[in-house]
Amino acid sequence: MDMINIAWYQLHLVKAEEARACIPKELRLVEAFGYTLGGFFLANYEDSPAGVFDELVVIAGLVWNRPTSCAWATKVYVNSDEACDHGRKEVGLPSLVTRFSKRTTTISKQPKGRVYGFYNMIGMDAIFNNPRDHLDVQLTEINCPDPADAFSFIISILITEPALSFDHWMGPAIKMSLPSFSGRTQYNPNLLKYACQIECRVRAMQPLKVSRAILTSNGDSEQHLEDQKDGTHNFSTCVMLSKHMLALKFSQMKMQVEAPIVLSQFRNS
Repeated sequence: MDMINIAWYQLHLVKAEEARACIPKELRLVEAFGYTLGGFFLANYEDSPAGVFDELVVIAGLVWNRPTSCAWATKVYVNSDEACDHGRKEVGLPSLVTRFSKRTTTISKQPKGRVYGFYNMIGMDAIFNNPRDHLDVQLTEINCPDPADAFSFIISILITEPALSFDHWMGPAIKMSLPSFSGRTQYNPNLLKYACQIECRVRAMQPLKVSRAILTSNGDSEQHLEDQKDGTHNFSTCVMLSKHMLALKFSQMKMQVEAPIVLSQFRNS
């Protein structure tokens, strides 16, 4: 069983036309009004068959697995060669080795106004002016032939909530099964299906801020651009920069990944 220190799942609206191009033709996309539900899953694994590693799963959208649906991952970024090999060969995932860099910053902000003045008089100003810590996670694709097309992002996460905030609640303890399709890669050409059995505490949180990090010509410095898209961006980039809908935080998480099965009706001969 995989032990995950902490994880975040952010749902995005993804254009169905773009998602459909990344999904096997045998599968039918779940869509409405020209969009499907994609996003990303960011996790830190404390213990797993592949050891300790970080992971970002970019989800293209949902496909039908009647009467429910399954997620389709367009890319899986990990900072471990062992995790990459395991994902490719055992689970049929489109895994890539990626550099993860983490930095924590503290932001102090004291709001103004009559409401703040009232809380200050009664000694409850800590609700507003407690410093907040943000975790910035930067991912940079390794060995990309064209640096301009490399997957490189910064995900900013609020990790310290205001004092006396309801957000300190870790959320209810839940158990769930998340089915997924995989395969159709050079390492595993068959279409596969597997499920993740999860136990965790979950709650909604502030959306994670996503910005693209562009390496300059000397490869040393970076600039952060938000909501910028052009023809050179791959589909994973489009998903990351699409409109977010909901952000969830998972804590005290345990996950069991079941062995994938080959869908015989779609077997690649």
